[in-house]
Amino acid sequence: MSGIRSFHHRDFADPARLIAARDRHGSRVSLCIPTLNEEGTIARIVEEVRHELVERHPLLEEVVVIDSGSTDRTTLLAADAGARVFAAADILPFQGHRVGKGENLWKAVFQCRGDILAFVDGDIRNFHPRFVTGTIGPLLEHPGIGYVKGYYERPLLAAEGVDPRGGGRVTEILVRPLLARFFPELVSLHQPLAGEYAARRSILEALPFPAGYGVETAHLVDVLRQFGVGSIAQTDLDERVHRNRSLADLGRMSSQILEAVFARIGDAGVEVAERPPMNTLPEYRERFPPHARSARKRA
Repeated sequence: MSGIRSFHHRDFADPARLIAARDRHGSRVSLCIPTLNEEGTIARIVEEVRHELVERHPLLEEVVVIDSGSTDRTTLLAADAGARVFAAADILPFQGHRVGKGENLWKAVFQCRGDILAFVDGDIRNFHPRFVTGTIGPLLEHPGIGYVKGYYERPLLAAEGVDPRGGGRVTEILVRPLLARFFPELVSLHQPLAGEYAARRSILEALPFPAGYGVETAHLVDVLRQFGVGSIAQTDLDERVHRNRSLADLGRMSSQILEAVFARIGDAGVEVAERPPMNTLPEYRERFPPHARSARKRA
């Protein structure tokens, strides 16, 4: 297989078919929702996932919330809705704690139990199970695929109205031009920064994780280099509505993305706070022994 394959979420709209594919491979699927002050949306996301993909259609092994230190009711509401809730700072405490989305996701690889890990952001206002089934579907039905990004239209909500395609400003202004210049194999990805994606544990455990917002761009580059472009796919999830960040927030995000990319093109003057691949940690190898993972995959 060569190039990045594209799918539509309707290709994976039958949970029973996904469950059958999961069982054929002896896989387990975890959903992780990284959070920081998401009290306005988190309960509905967890409730919808549990109703459709745990209770009605038992596709997911678990629904896990990894929280980065919320000061609102996010963790309480998530637990009440049925999620397993963990504070990122309490996971692997001997490794210390850093602040950022990448740190949260790195800790999720240790805490979640699945062979396939799916991620959705906790601020989605129009959440639908397609945000999960659309990204895990290619992994369950296509063994050669290892990392699946979602993509969608992202309307920009502003005082003067709604710009249906105005979201994703950092993607269009910074990330896609960077990929086109330095990693053209990835230029066909519509939403390289999408928070909705899924991957095999065997891939995630082999990747370093920048602690901040550079994690998603770094993942794409590292997956490309370690596993090849054919291991990457994307799924059209239609439209995603979420809170829009301030220009100051987008500036910090852009800076962290630039640092992660420059580090990967060999700029010796750039230092990025990164966590090492999880499979290099003794604590992880004890929790997920390689022989046990291989046996489950063969089952």
